[in-house]
Amino acid sequence: MVTDLFEIDDKGDVLLRLHVQPGAGRAGVVGRHGDALKVRVAAPPRDGRANDACIALIAETLGAKAADVELVSGQTSRTKRVRVRGVEAEDVERLLEGALGNASRGPGV
Repeated sequence: MVTDLFEIDDKGDVLLRLHVQPGAGRAGVVGRHGDALKVRVAAPPRDGRANDACIALIAETLGAKAADVELVSGQTSRTKRVRVRGVEAEDVERLLEGALGNASRGPGV
């Protein structure tokens, strides 16, 4: 169950909790970190590049446009919250479960 990784706000947008590892060799969803989704991005944490890469990764993972993903908090922290517009909670749950399943199988599987 991945519903503890996100909540739905009063507008129906998804608020997703993330733990981000910048400067990684390979970008992707890698698992859980407490009540947050752990993601790795190759971009360094300089000039907002890791934040931009994180937004792009979440958009790709959830099938959303990058313009519909907004960093709400954690601009300079590894712990972040992002808002995703235009996606249904059921779809987010299914896609995150798939991403976490792929992460548990490891690279190249």
